[in-house]
Amino acid sequence: MNSSADSLLAAVSKSGAHDAADLLEKASGEDAAKVLQQLNPMVAQQVLEEMAEETRTITLAFAPKEKALQWTSNRDHPEDSVGWLMEPPVAVFRPDATVRDTIEEVRKLAKKAFITYGYVTDDKDKLLGLLVMRDLMLAEPGTKLADVMLRDPFTLDPDLELTDAMKIVVNKHYPVYPVCDKKGRLLGLVRGQSLFEARAIEISAQAGTMVGVEKEERLSTPLLRSLRFRHPWLQINLATCFLAAAVVGVFQGTLDRLVILAIFLPVLAGQSGNTGCQALAVALRGMTLGDLKSGDERRLVIKEGLLGLFNGMLVGVSAGLGMFIYARMNGNPNALMLAGVVWIAMSVSCVVSGLSGALIPLTLRKFGADPATASSIFLTTATDVISMGTFLGLATLLVP
Repeated sequence: MNSSADSLLAAVSKSGAHDAADLLEKASGEDAAKVLQQLNPMVAQQVLEEMAEETRTITLAFAPKEKALQWTSNRDHPEDSVGWLMEPPVAVFRPDATVRDTIEEVRKLAKKAFITYGYVTDDKDKLLGLLVMRDLMLAEPGTKLADVMLRDPFTLDPDLELTDAMKIVVNKHYPVYPVCDKKGRLLGLVRGQSLFEARAIEISAQAGTMVGVEKEERLSTPLLRSLRFRHPWLQINLATCFLAAAVVGVFQGTLDRLVILAIFLPVLAGQSGNTGCQALAVALRGMTLGDLKSGDERRLVIKEGLLGLFNGMLVGVSAGLGMFIYARMNGNPNALMLAGVVWIAMSVSCVVSGLSGALIPLTLRKFGADPATASSIFLTTATDVISMGTFLGLATLLVP
């Protein structure tokens, strides 16, 4: 690449898909095509999708024909699927070709492409077998490929989600995977490195997604665009904070009568919130790594609920003791009752937090949303409302 393309690649690599598309739209079609070929195939496809139709057409015109056709056909598959990672198939031969002719062709192809395997297809592009270079080089020159190839090779479905693809290939460690449709036709190739890179990018975005930061926001994202990404979620978070404040407002009379309660509200909210975050982290990790199989949801919810109960009871003892000591120091005659209220409220709050940490991502996934999407915001609302409501409600009922 020339110096302008190199500089453009450096800038694009630090940008999200939308910002990268803006940068490429300002560049020449030739430079844009060169940069896209250097990106992870998933990222390149996302950037192309963000481009204006006219700019995308110009860029594709400057790309190698087979690459442009592959990018175009990849758009027929869902985002975050194997289909978006496909590269053009190279070293494709017919079963009646000889080893001698195939080796000569591979030598020519190797000058412009990195070849790991060869692929044998029929006249309808149906994948018949795979050629390992060692077997090809050791075979007799006049042997037909049909007698050298490995039959029924492992393939991936283009519509398979990346997470599911990762589960399937995690123990195979093949450098390249052929991608075939339902009829067995070879559509493209996916490199193992590209597959794991694409999944790593998705996982790295998960922490930000939990608190309303868009997946494509990067350090280089312009200030105003970052503001547009984040601000709507902060407004939603503010609305949920008002809900928690409304719960406290309902018990204003109790707080006026027992000011000591206000000191322990942050303790309850913080402890129950942390319990929920632990459950949320385990649930999201299970979904990401594929540990959470269909039918395991009930077991996850029960486990997190029980963990919340046991942790809440144990932590509640320490918190209740703290309330008892503080109340006695201030001469409150209901110190023991207040300690009991803290213990019960802590136990209930941690149970609900554990359940919420498991149920929120499960619910989001059930409705087709990213399980991590603003899950922390929803979790904080649930834990604050329950912990404060339980604590102040019990105090109102039990403390004279």
